[in-house]
Order: sequence, then C-alpha cells, then structure tokens
Amino acid sequence: MKILSLIIVLSPLLASILSGFFGKSIGRSASHLVTITGVAISFLASFFILSNFIFLDLSTYNEVIYTWASIGDLDIEIGFLIDPLSSLMMVVVTFVSLMVHIYTIGYMKDDPGYQRFFSYISLFTFSMLMLVMSNNFLQLFFGWEAVGVVSYLLIGFWFKKESAIFANMKAFLVNRVGDFGFILGIAALVVYTGSLDYATIFNNLDNLNILYISFFDGMNVPVITVICISLFIGAMGKSAQVPLHVWLPDSMEGPTPISALIHAATMVTAGIFMVARLSPLFELSSTALSFIIIIGAVTAFFTGLLGVIQNDIKRVVAYSTLSQLGYMTVALGVSAYSASIFHLTTHAFFKALLFLAAGSVIIAMHHEQDIRKMGGLRRYLPITYLTFLLGTLSLVGFPGFSGFFSKDILIESVHSSDLWGSNLAYFCVLIGVFITSLYSFRLLLLVFHGAEKFDDNTKKHLKEPGFVVTMPLVILSIPSVFLGWFIIEPLLFSEFFKDSIFVLPENDVVSYIGSHFHGSLDFMLHSFTNFTSPALYLMILGATLSWYLYIYNPSASKKIMMKAKYFYSILENKYYFDWFNENILSKGAIIIGKKFYEKGDVLAIDKFIVNGSAFLVKAFSNIIKRIQTGYVYHYAFIMIIGLVFVLFLL
Repeated sequence: MKILSLIIVLSPLLASILSGFFGKSIGRSASHLVTITGVAISFLASFFILSNFIFLDLSTYNEVIYTWASIGDLDIEIGFLIDPLSSLMMVVVTFVSLMVHIYTIGYMKDDPGYQRFFSYISLFTFSMLMLVMSNNFLQLFFGWEAVGVVSYLLIGFWFKKESAIFANMKAFLVNRVGDFGFILGIAALVVYTGSLDYATIFNNLDNLNILYISFFDGMNVPVITVICISLFIGAMGKSAQVPLHVWLPDSMEGPTPISALIHAATMVTAGIFMVARLSPLFELSSTALSFIIIIGAVTAFFTGLLGVIQNDIKRVVAYSTLSQLGYMTVALGVSAYSASIFHLTTHAFFKALLFLAAGSVIIAMHHEQDIRKMGGLRRYLPITYLTFLLGTLSLVGFPGFSGFFSKDILIESVHSSDLWGSNLAYFCVLIGVFITSLYSFRLLLLVFHGAEKFDDNTKKHLKEPGFVVTMPLVILSIPSVFLGWFIIEPLLFSEFFKDSIFVLPENDVVSYIGSHFHGSLDFMLHSFTNFTSPALYLMILGATLSWYLYIYNPSASKKIMMKAKYFYSILENKYYFDWFNENILSKGAIIIGKKFYEKGDVLAIDKFIVNGSAFLVKAFSNIIKRIQTGYVYHYAFIMIIGLVFVLFLL
C-alpha cells in the first residue's frame, strides 16, 4: 500500500514537473502525453484500491512515511490514511482530472500556454490527492494551500486579461480569510491535544470535550465548538459558502477545463471532504452543526436564485455549483456525512459534464458565451446536446438519474433531522429543487432550443468539436446517468464508511432512512407518491415554468422582469456582496492603511524613532556651534564662569 500511495501522489507531480520545466524541449504532444499518463496511472491505482475496499474488505492503511521535524513533543510528519472515504475521493479526483486532461487537448490546442496549462492541472491533481490522502493536519493544510495556489495560477492563466487577474486575486484573498479560521482551528487542536495526527486527536476527544475557553467574564464556550467553527470557516472559503462565496463565479475567467476541475472534483470539494473526515470532532458540537446547517441553507437557496438571471453559459453552471455545495453543506450539518459525500460524488460527474459540454458550445460558437446569442444548437451539436441534456437531468434530480438518488437522500436526511436550523434548511433545499430546475432548463432551452440567434458567419462554421472534446463528454455522461443506481445502497446503507465517518446514534438520520430503504427502484417509485417531500413535483414545476417563460411565451419573462425590477436589481448586483467588499472593506482598508502610514510610519517611526536621534544631534549641534566663536577672551570668560559654578557647587 505504501508503494501504491506514493505512485498515486507522485505520478501527477512528476508529470507536472516534466511538462512545466521541459515542456518547450519535449513539445506539445509529449507534454499532454506525459501528464495524461501520470493522471491515468493515479486513477488506475486509486480504482484498484477502492475495488479492494468494496470487494475484498481491505483494512484501513494509516502509516507515517517520514518525520519531517520534531519540536518538543510535537512530531511533524508526512503520512497517508487510505480508507473507504479517501479511496472514493481519490477515484473521483483522478477520473474527473483524467477526463479534463483529455478534453484540454482539443480546447487549448491553439493556446500558446499549452504546456504550462497541462503542468498546472497535473499539479492541481497532485495537490488535491495530498489533501485527501493525508493522515495529519499539517499535510492536510499543505494540500489545502497547494490547491489554493494552483487555482490562483489557473484562474489567472490568461494573465494579460485584466478581469482574469482581478478574479484570481479575488479568489486568493477570499480564501485567505477562510484559511485564517482554518489555521486557528488547527492551532487550537495542537494546543489542547499536543498532536497533529488524526488518530491521536480522535482518541483524545473525551478530554477535549470537557474543556472550555473563557472569552469574557461569565462567557465560557466549549473548546470543541470553537475548534469546529474555526475549521468550518476554512471550509466556507474553499467550498464557497456565503459570505465567502464571491470568488467562485469569477473563477470562470480561467479556461473552461479548469472551471470543470475546480467546480467538480478538486478545490470546492475540499471543504466538504474535510468536514466529513473530521466528523468525530463535529459530532461533539451541536452548536457547530447548527451553524453549518444555516450557512449551507442560505447558500443553497440564495445563490441558486442568482443562476436564474445569468446570461453567461459558464456562470449559470457556476451558480449551480454554489447551490449544490450548499446542499452538501446542509447534509454535513445534519450529520448525514455519507449522504453529502454521495452527492459530492454524483455531482462531480454531472457538473464536470455540464462544464465541458458548455466548453464544447463555446468552441463551436467561436468563444461566444452569451446564451442570448445562441438557440437551436441541438441541430448542429447533437453529441454536445445529448450529453448536456443528460447532465441537466441529473442536476435537477430527474428520477433514475444519479443526481436524483443523491439529492433526494440528502433532502430526506434534512427532513429527518431534529437539530436546530434543520426546518429552515429543509424549506431552502426543497424550494431549491424548483429553482435548480428553473435555471437549468432555462439554460438548456435558450442554448439548444428555440430560434437561432447567431449570425450567418457563425452558422457557417458551426460543427461538433473533435473527438478529444466529445469523448470525455460521452464517458462522463455514463456515471451521470447510472452511477446512483449502483452505489446508493453500499455507500449509505452498508458499513462501507464505518471506519471513516463517525455519527452519534441520536444524529444518525441516514440509518433511519436506511431502515425504510427497499432498493433503488422502490426509492425512485416512492418519489412519485411522497407528497410530504414533493421534490419531484417541484422539479417538474420548475421545468414547465422554464419552458413557458423562455420558449412558449418569451415576452412573459420580460414582463416579470419589469414588474420585479427592484428584486431583479438585487439579483443582478449579487446581493451587493461584491459592492460591499470592494467599496466598504477594500476602500476602508486602504483608508485605514493610509492613516497608519501617515501617522504611524511617516510621523511616529520615520520622524521620531528613525530620524529622532539625527534631529537631536542636529539641534544640540546648533546650540554648541554658537559657543564656538574663535575668540580667546570668550573661551577665557566661559572657563571663569564654569570655575565659579563648580566652586559654588562644592
């Protein structure tokens, strides 16, 4: 297992180094060949490990590779924890990454940064693998920050675009806010447990659970609550939860392949994975769980509304990601960690499919991304249309598709929870089904149906992109449709995660649902008669309304927009989060910084501390130089006065 683990993480790293440092020497073909080979090796090895966990009941592997440093009793180590949770994540990350690598050959074929892009996405894969395979908080933090750095490089890949540079800086700064909370949580764990190792910390939770921190007189807060909320703030940054969600839509400034990789399998899933991995900690704080529920519910509902008014094909899918991350976060809050990971898994495939299919449309439309200038593309892009349709049906939770199983289980989990905030969350995720269906079918209908809104020149060149673009779409559509049928029972209602995820009996909503589960087909059929949780009918309502507003009676959508112009303005300005950040936080920080510079740096430090001694010497010199006249009788007079003064003192 040790050799396999090293092969899995080092193959993409070695490929990234070869493509990055020697890309010009080995050429374009060799660059994509070496990186695809590296990720393919990681995928095959990861799949081998996962299949052993499924079929051979493989034991958990937890071993230190080497000790990097020791500071007192604190050992700083590099090691791997390979269990069902990490092995599933490894397969998801490497499979989606492999599809993105292949797709990139066609999408980036004319880009001068071809080799550099392949180096970056391979490095991105290595960083995420280090994160999910870590067995301690230091390595987790290394992977955490590494995916942040590489996302910065990839979002700003086209560094001559001002908007791309603004977007990658925005992502970097927002994630630093979250990471500040994350590192505080890790530091608190070290202070109270004296270790960075997962197993050591989990074995000392009884001691940790009885400790309190005193913030003010009479205000004692459990240490475990402070730690969990601090760690979750880190997840809010990486997994783009309100109010730290603002960077994710702007990440669309990067090339489409990286949008798929960030949104589907790497960076945004890191926070969800981290909370699931640390379930033994979070289960001890109902306050932290309720905080997670509220944040997830707000994100799922309000960011979904923003997808309804977007006109950029990639941004619609991006806001869909924000909403779906809110769903996963709500599931974490109600202790349905396995349901959250289930939705993460299915979402990775259909969201990668939607992004890559959107990229296929962008290629065919000569990099036009405004859906108002499309329409009727199904006749010209049949493969892209079919795969986009399948991805959309999975996203909205159409019965029988993978997204249906994961989303419905998630909604039922929230419905079954008694934790504070779960009632609000249930309303948000249920109405979110309607909103998701509305914007998803709006996108599908405006792009592929209705009247053609593009010019004759575009029409002349409209054709399906090459095999390297369409082949990943076809492959990704298979798990998007069928995966849910086969993994719902072993993933949720068996003991697959028994050594990976810990849930208190009173919080175990997934087991409660499992007691009423009688197979995938019965679960699907039950959705037609389950009127207490009418997700299916809300989905149908959203699809029908979308067809009416954007195909049957397009003028109706314009009338609604005019009548609700104030609400529309709020949505168009994204609830003014960006305005607040740019005009209040950023400008306020600049003003405060200038004042500190003027009063602190210039006046206090430069004038009084650094130059103060020089001013004193100069002032003293100005006095002394008046005494040095050059006349002997002046000096004699001063000597007599001095002698008299000394005699007086004596």
